[in-house]
Amino acid sequence: MPSKPAGTLYRGREGMWSWVAHRITGVGIFFFLLVHVLDTALVRVSPEAYNEVIGTYKNPIVGLLEVGLVAAILFHAFNGIRLILVDFWAKGPRYQRQLMIGVGVIWVVLFVPFVIRHLTHVFGG
Repeated sequence: MPSKPAGTLYRGREGMWSWVAHRITGVGIFFFLLVHVLDTALVRVSPEAYNEVIGTYKNPIVGLLEVGLVAAILFHAFNGIRLILVDFWAKGPRYQRQLMIGVGVIWVVLFVPFVIRHLTHVFGG
Protein backbone atom coordinates (compact mmCIF):
# COMPACT_ATOMS: atom_id res chain seq x y z
CA MET A 1 0.00 0.00 0.00
CA PRO A 2 1.49 3.40 -0.99
CA SER A 3 2.23 5.86 1.78
CA LYS A 4 0.58 9.27 1.95
CA PRO A 5 2.48 12.17 0.36
CA ALA A 6 4.15 14.59 2.75
CA GLY A 7 2.50 17.94 3.35
CA THR A 8 -1.10 19.01 2.94
CA LEU A 9 -3.85 17.73 0.68
CA TYR A 10 -2.21 19.79 -2.05
CA ARG A 11 1.15 18.13 -1.39
CA GLY A 12 2.34 21.40 0.06
CA ARG A 13 6.03 21.44 0.49
CA GLU A 14 8.62 24.17 0.10
CA GLY A 15 7.42 25.11 -3.37
CA MET A 16 3.77 25.58 -2.48
CA TRP A 17 4.39 27.44 0.78
CA SER A 18 6.96 29.73 -0.82
CA TRP A 19 4.44 30.39 -3.61
CA VAL A 20 1.76 31.33 -1.05
CA ALA A 21 4.17 33.54 0.92
CA HIS A 22 5.43 35.15 -2.30
CA ARG A 23 1.89 36.12 -3.30
CA ILE A 24 0.98 37.42 0.17
CA THR A 25 4.14 39.51 0.45
CA GLY A 26 3.65 40.81 -3.10
CA VAL A 27 0.12 42.00 -2.34
CA GLY A 28 1.27 43.59 0.92
CA ILE A 29 4.11 45.42 -0.81
CA PHE A 30 1.71 46.59 -3.54
CA PHE A 31 -0.66 48.14 -0.99
CA PHE A 32 2.23 49.80 0.83
CA LEU A 33 3.43 51.32 -2.45
CA LEU A 34 -0.09 52.52 -3.25
CA VAL A 35 -0.37 54.30 0.10
CA HIS A 36 3.19 55.62 -0.23
CA VAL A 37 2.48 57.16 -3.64
CA LEU A 38 -0.76 58.70 -2.41
CA ASP A 39 0.72 60.26 0.72
CA THR A 40 3.78 61.49 -1.17
CA ALA A 41 1.48 63.09 -3.76
CA LEU A 42 0.02 65.19 -0.94
CA VAL A 43 3.15 67.35 -0.96
CA ARG A 44 2.00 68.84 -4.30
CA VAL A 45 -1.52 69.51 -3.01
CA SER A 46 -0.72 70.83 0.45
CA PRO A 47 2.69 70.69 2.14
CA GLU A 48 0.99 71.23 5.49
CA ALA A 49 -1.27 68.21 4.97
CA TYR A 50 1.75 66.18 3.89
CA ASN A 51 3.65 67.13 7.06
CA GLU A 52 0.62 66.26 9.18
CA VAL A 53 0.24 62.82 7.56
CA ILE A 54 3.95 62.08 7.90
CA GLY A 55 3.75 63.17 11.55
CA THR A 56 1.09 60.55 12.22
CA TYR A 57 3.52 57.86 11.05
CA LYS A 58 5.94 58.58 13.88
CA ASN A 59 4.58 56.14 16.45
CA PRO A 60 5.47 52.63 17.65
CA ILE A 61 2.61 50.93 15.78
CA VAL A 62 3.87 52.21 12.43
CA GLY A 63 7.39 51.28 13.55
CA LEU A 64 6.23 47.68 13.99
CA LEU A 65 4.45 47.80 10.63
CA GLU A 66 7.75 48.92 9.08
CA VAL A 67 9.36 45.78 10.50
CA GLY A 68 6.70 43.73 8.73
CA LEU A 69 7.27 45.67 5.52
CA VAL A 70 11.00 45.01 5.57
CA ALA A 71 10.37 41.34 6.34
CA ALA A 72 8.04 41.11 3.34
CA ILE A 73 10.41 42.95 1.00
CA LEU A 74 13.41 40.83 1.97
CA PHE A 75 11.51 37.57 1.61
CA HIS A 76 9.88 38.61 -1.65
CA ALA A 77 13.20 39.69 -3.16
CA PHE A 78 15.19 36.59 -2.24
CA ASN A 79 12.34 34.22 -2.98
CA GLY A 80 12.04 35.90 -6.39
CA ILE A 81 15.68 35.06 -7.05
CA ARG A 82 14.98 31.49 -5.95
CA LEU A 83 12.05 31.33 -8.36
CA ILE A 84 14.24 32.52 -11.22
CA LEU A 85 16.76 29.79 -10.40
CA VAL A 86 14.05 27.12 -10.22
CA ASP A 87 12.51 28.26 -13.52
CA PHE A 88 15.62 28.95 -15.60
CA TRP A 89 18.33 26.70 -14.16
CA ALA A 90 18.05 23.12 -15.38
CA LYS A 91 18.89 21.73 -11.93
CA GLY A 92 16.75 24.29 -10.06
CA PRO A 93 13.76 22.04 -9.36
CA ARG A 94 16.06 19.37 -7.89
CA TYR A 95 17.48 21.86 -5.39
CA GLN A 96 14.24 23.60 -4.47
CA ARG A 97 14.47 22.63 -0.79
CA GLN A 98 18.09 23.77 -0.46
CA LEU A 99 17.29 27.02 -2.25
CA MET A 100 14.39 27.63 0.15
CA ILE A 101 16.67 27.01 3.12
CA GLY A 102 19.14 29.46 1.57
CA VAL A 103 16.39 32.08 1.27
CA GLY A 104 15.55 31.56 4.95
CA VAL A 105 19.17 31.84 6.08
CA ILE A 106 19.82 35.00 4.06
CA TRP A 107 16.51 36.45 5.29
CA VAL A 108 17.41 35.85 8.94
CA VAL A 109 20.99 37.17 8.52
CA LEU A 110 19.70 40.44 7.07
CA PHE A 111 16.43 40.79 8.99
CA VAL A 112 17.56 40.23 12.58
CA PRO A 113 20.14 43.08 12.63
CA PHE A 114 17.59 45.38 10.99
CA VAL A 115 14.96 44.54 13.63
CA ILE A 116 17.38 45.18 16.48
CA ARG A 117 18.49 48.53 15.08
CA HIS A 118 15.05 49.66 13.97
CA LEU A 119 13.19 48.76 17.16
CA THR A 120 15.92 50.39 19.22
CA HIS A 121 15.27 53.56 17.24
CA VAL A 122 11.47 53.22 17.38
CA PHE A 123 11.36 52.70 21.14
CA GLY A 124 13.87 55.43 21.89
CA GLY A 125 17.04 53.50 22.58
